[in-house]
Amino acid sequence: MRDSAPLNGLVLAGGQSRRMGSDKALLEHAGRSQLSHTVALLEPFVERVFVSTRAAQADEPERRRFRQILDRYDDLGPLAGVLSAMDRDPNCAWLVLACDLPNVDETTLAALLAQRAPQQPFTAFESSRDGLPEPLCAIYEPASRGIIDAFVADGVRCPRKIQMRAHTKLLVQPNPHALDNINTPGDLAGSRLSRSIHE
Repeated sequence: MRDSAPLNGLVLAGGQSRRMGSDKALLEHAGRSQLSHTVALLEPFVERVFVSTRAAQADEPERRRFRQILDRYDDLGPLAGVLSAMDRDPNCAWLVLACDLPNVDETTLAALLAQRAPQQPFTAFESSRDGLPEPLCAIYEPASRGIIDAFVADGVRCPRKIQMRAHTKLLVQPNPHALDNINTPGDLAGSRLSRSIHE
């Protein structure tokens, strides 16, 4: 893929985990934090991995172990992390991965990279549930910045809606449950995760 931009990884770990009641990045996954697991999973596929956080989380010990990009935007949800990463390196593409996806595996990420379409602004999997884009395990090319900015200016702040309306290369998930996320204690009970590493 000679004409593609260099690719960095961005783990979104800046959420407030209100529905879970505890920090989802600190949930335990096979003896380490879910954040640590996600960073390690991404590392073989990208040049560098960064963790997206809010300023209030910057000194949290687990997040401090990694390169951080602090959110520079308010009230944009996951887009705050994506746009802040693009501010840091506008010439780089970003493989964005939420930290609350415990079923993501190497096969899923390899499929995303193998089918990357650098001539389109986004490469994403379609949901195995509704066929819509899954924007929190996706590649954002440098050209996606202007598209995101235009949608945000029009009041569209949902990355899924943006990818639905933009030119997104949609892929079939090799593992239909890879992008099932964990939001509530009920979700946690049926997952491979356990309570916070600090509890």
